[in-house]
Amino acid sequence: MKKIEVKNINLETVHDISLDDSIWGHEVHEDALKKMIRLQLASVRQGTHKTKTRSEVSGGGRKPWRQKGTGRARQGSTRATQWVGGGIAHGVQPRDYGFKINKKERMLAMVSALSDKAKAKAILVFDHLDLPSLKTKDIKKLLKDAKIEGKVLFITADDCENLYLASRNLANTYHLMVDEINVLDIVNADTLVLDEAAVKKIEEGVFHA
Repeated sequence: MKKIEVKNINLETVHDISLDDSIWGHEVHEDALKKMIRLQLASVRQGTHKTKTRSEVSGGGRKPWRQKGTGRARQGSTRATQWVGGGIAHGVQPRDYGFKINKKERMLAMVSALSDKAKAKAILVFDHLDLPSLKTKDIKKLLKDAKIEGKVLFITADDCENLYLASRNLANTYHLMVDEINVLDIVNADTLVLDEAAVKKIEEGVFHA
């Protein structure tokens, strides 16, 4: 089992904890990761695009000219697909872009995402993240002192209201509780910052893969 330092808000090392290899030391499964990310991106697509068929466009109730004798091709309606203002043939219709992934694949993708961050040493664990104030400057100071750059994902066991309020105005800082974590947000973050209770809950499987 891999050990990692647990720090307090003042960035002092409090103690070490061992990370469960089945969660943080698993072999990264690229296919499961990609599939889960595709599913999450597909699930946020509205799928409300719509084109009108010839039966849905207005007008065209009368045959434009008689069937024979004009020298022109026969036409039944001015709303056929070849006419300007006509319907669209085989156009896009509303649809759901989602697809199914079985539970084992979901779990494998989540474990792969967490393990990938652990292998990249992109994890920082605190004994707690209950900030004394809700000022944004305090969370900025914490990130600066900890030398954390890029996109940061805070993961806590409880709501940690001050942390949420202090970090919500920062463009590249996000906060999720353990039962809200997902593969896309984990992969998209450069650094994961967790409290010790969140690590334990993750290892207990208290999350929705």
